Amino acid sequence: MTPEERALTNFNATFVRPAKFYVSGFSNVPHIKYYYVFLFFSYIITVLGNSFLLSIIYLDKTLHTPKYMIVLNLAFTDLCGSTALIPKVLDTLVFDRRYIVYEACLSHMFFILVFVSIQLALVTMAYDRFIAICFPLRYHSIVTKPVIAAMLLFVWAFFFCLLALLVGSIDRLSFCRSLVVKSIYCDHAPVYLLACNDTSLNNILAYVTFVVALCIPLVLIALTYVCISVALSRIATGAERLKAFQTCTSHLILVAIFFLPIVGTNVAAVTTYIHPNARIINSSLTHIVPALLNPILIHFVC
Repeated sequence: MTPEERALTNFNATFVRPAKFYVSGFSNVPHIKYYYVFLFFSYIITVLGNSFLLSIIYLDKTLHTPKYMIVLNLAFTDLCGSTALIPKVLDTLVFDRRYIVYEACLSHMFFILVFVSIQLALVTMAYDRFIAICFPLRYHSIVTKPVIAAMLLFVWAFFFCLLALLVGSIDRLSFCRSLVVKSIYCDHAPVYLLACNDTSLNNILAYVTFVVALCIPLVLIALTYVCISVALSRIATGAERLKAFQTCTSHLILVAIFFLPIVGTNVAAVTTYIHPNARIINSSLTHIVPALLNPILIHFVC
């Protein structure tokens, strides 16, 4: 074995784990303070809206139905996701506390990704709409509390394990070069791409997570609405079509607000160059806007 090969072997056997990362935030953006003001008021409105929705569902016994279990889950994840992201971002950028401990960075990343992924309860909502429109007479026997609870529990357990694997795979990496995370929080790609050893496993897991968490649910929702459209064209009267159209349109707006920006940002990041500032804004808005608007749009879905 040559000295170079021996040195490479020794390096690969040694994991360099930094004490802290540095979150760089935006670079040379004029009047960025207005964006921080937007984040602050968005968080306040999100907390008030989703807390009010949770309270109404909890206090009104007539809303203790399978459909509102989905709404309750969505409001809870919106509230927790915004709380995991925005206060820490404001603390980091406004008060210039940009150093974050390694373990805290990975924990922050994990919880943000988990609460974003659990918004895939939108698929469960599509299932509810599908049964209600295509099988109205069997709706109450198919869509029951145990069934919806099992579906939601599966979503939580599955993504908890998948994202634990995704984030945990970063712990096998060595960080021997830059420790500057070019984002406003410990985002997955900006962190693991700082590593100086093999990141092929992280790349594979990132693609798998993208397909499983975003592409497959989007395809399932699309197929559901194809079936709904066929059913409505065959059996529904004009009044029934209008009512179904109202609830379905609101749900599709929820889906579009959540899926399209995050899918578009990820596809663009892979296929072309995006300026870090543009990527940061797009990424943050995909977390913030759905949680902000969901309490309003859910009113029309239900």
